[in-house]
Formats: sequence, structure tokens, C-alpha cells
Amino acid sequence: MTTWQGWNRFATTDPVAPPRPGDPPRTTEERLAYHSSFVTIRTPAIHALATQVRTLMVLGRYQQTTARPSLIVTGPAAAGKTTALLSVGRTCHLAHTRKHPEPPRSAHVAVPVAYVLVPPGATAKTLVTEFARYLGVPVTTRMTQAQITDAVCHTYTQAGVQLVMIDEIHRLNPRTTTGAQTADLIKDLTERLPATFVYAGINVTDTPLFTGTRGAQLAGRATLIDCGPLPARHGTRHPFRDVITDIENALDLQQHRPGTLPAHAPYLHQRTAGRIGSLTRLIRQAAITAISDGTERITKSTLDTIRLDHLAETQHRRHRTR
Repeated sequence: MTTWQGWNRFATTDPVAPPRPGDPPRTTEERLAYHSSFVTIRTPAIHALATQVRTLMVLGRYQQTTARPSLIVTGPAAAGKTTALLSVGRTCHLAHTRKHPEPPRSAHVAVPVAYVLVPPGATAKTLVTEFARYLGVPVTTRMTQAQITDAVCHTYTQAGVQLVMIDEIHRLNPRTTTGAQTADLIKDLTERLPATFVYAGINVTDTPLFTGTRGAQLAGRATLIDCGPLPARHGTRHPFRDVITDIENALDLQQHRPGTLPAHAPYLHQRTAGRIGSLTRLIRQAAITAISDGTERITKSTLDTIRLDHLAETQHRRHRTR
């Protein structure tokens, strides 16, 4: 998805849909494929990000003199940051294409959304080259960073990019020379491109990105969206259990009893530390196991047999030994 062709294919391909009453039963292979890809569960973080993106895109639409306000999506690993980013990016892409359909056989193709990954050990030149690669901007080894940046800004403006999403932002360290130059490049792009920028990274507020002069500039322009673990309880609401219910309602199992998984919410919260990524992986693996062994239902015994990511398993063991 870090090229326009790949992103456009992702954004315009209908996401998988949960089974609906009256639909013909799916084959075993279709149901395995469904639980492998699965639906995107609308978490509080996705809702908050979607609302903020819409607001800031309107806020910055006619802003000319300074960089437009931006967003930072932060949180621990396996908390659903990239999922939230891609979900909101797809929504923005589809909304724009519905509102501004391309004329038949038009030579001009609108590109409302750009998605870029910060490469490991990024320098300013390697990062701006990633921006160029997304839209196929020709880059030669003799081109300077300034020349590539000029070409990127011209092409992105001509293409009508309105939302720029930069993932893995935690890879930047403005305390190093190359990191500082890369941070300056991002600041330059935000001032030259008529687009709203959204950054995502692991625990960004704990990194040097928010410290020093450069960090203060970023923090002063960006709204923070915390994609952290969901609490088991928030006031009178139970957000983690609500997400479990949504996941269970999307399962395609022949013998599963509704309400089983929400009843195990405390256990699931302990297993996953409230991380949405770990939760969906656990339940999807359990569903695939249930289809494969013919039980067609998820029980606590099934969940106990599933090994999670190392981070979740380590925290689960620590909790059990307290």
C-alpha cells in the first residue's frame, strides 16, 4: 500500500463482510479465508481519529500562511494504530471519489490520500524518496534531496493529495543529525503541501519526537489520539467487552453460542492487556482452530490453547505470577 496503485486497490476493494441472515452458507475454505482477513472492528480510537481527521481537513482547507494542524496516533505495539490509520484513510479516499468522480477516459487521476512508511534508519533523502515512490515520481541517484522534495511537492499538489499518512514515525530520532534533518523535512512538507498530515507510531510521546525545539514544533501543531489498551471499565461503560461483542457478532461459526466471549471479558482482558490487535488475533486464531477441528465454536478451553504474540504472553505470565 506504499504505492498509489497498491493503495487504490486496497481502498476500492470491498472489505470482507460478516455473514448475514438468509445468506447461503460459505464453504470451509471461504470461512477460513474470512477469519484470516476479517472485518475491521470500529474501536473508540478509530471513531476519534475519523472525527478529528474530518475536522482538521476542513480547518486546514483554506489555511495558506502556516502549516496545517496535524494528528499523531500513538500507543503500544498491537494496539490497532495502523488498522485505525488505514480504516480512516480508506474512508477519506472513498468519500472523495464519490464526491468528485473522474470523467470517463480522463487523463487526470485524483489522488486524495498518500500512505508512507518511515524506512528504518531513515534520512531526509530516503524518506522523501519514499514519498516520490508512492506516486511514481522519477528519482535518479544524481538528484539532491532538495530536487526530489521539489518534485514531490509539485506532483502531490497537482495530484490533489489531501491526506498524508506517515506510519512508523517512532523510527525518527531528532537527537541525531540524520534524524533532525528528517524531522525538518517533514516540517517542510507540511508547510508546502496543502494536505492534512497524520502520523502513527509506537508510544510516540515517550520518544525524542516530542522533546527539544523540533519536538515542541511538532507537539504544538499536532493533536494526540491515544490508541492505547482499552480499559475493562470506563465509568458505567465496558468498552473492552463491547468490542468483544462486536467481534463475536462478526464470526462465521456454525455452533458458536452468542454471549460466550463477552462472558469471558475479564479473562480476555488479562490475556491481551486490553490491546485490540492481540484480542482480534486471539479470537481469529481460535475461530480458525474451531473450523479446522470441526468443533465450530470458541470456548475458554479453545482460547487457552492459542499462543499469542510474545509481548502479550509475557505480560500474561507476569500477571499470573503476581
